[in-house]
Amino acid sequence: MIVKAQGKFLRVSPSKIRRIIDLLRGESVLAAQAILLNLNTKSREYLKKILDSAIANAKVKGFRPEQLYISRIICDGGPIWKRYKAAAFGRATLIRRRTSHVKIELDLRK
Repeated sequence: MIVKAQGKFLRVSPSKIRRIIDLLRGESVLAAQAILLNLNTKSREYLKKILDSAIANAKVKGFRPEQLYISRIICDGGPIWKRYKAAAFGRATLIRRRTSHVKIELDLRK
């Protein structure tokens, strides 16, 4: 692990982010940016921002983006916001708004 970046409390469910993470795992940084550029989901904005942060952290340490690849990327569930919605016969149903924590680690290509 050379550099890492993380995003917490993202307002997208972990299952939706994990679908995109599977596309990025093991890719070079430039290829991952190209993949994220061509997707059309809300979670790509979050992932692009975290990846750009990891690249900026690598530049501070003196590495170039061409040398790096995504060695580890994981998505964990964050806290669930609980809301209620009116239902029939005066009842209420629970709505769970899920959040995510994403961690990206970059390493040198060997």
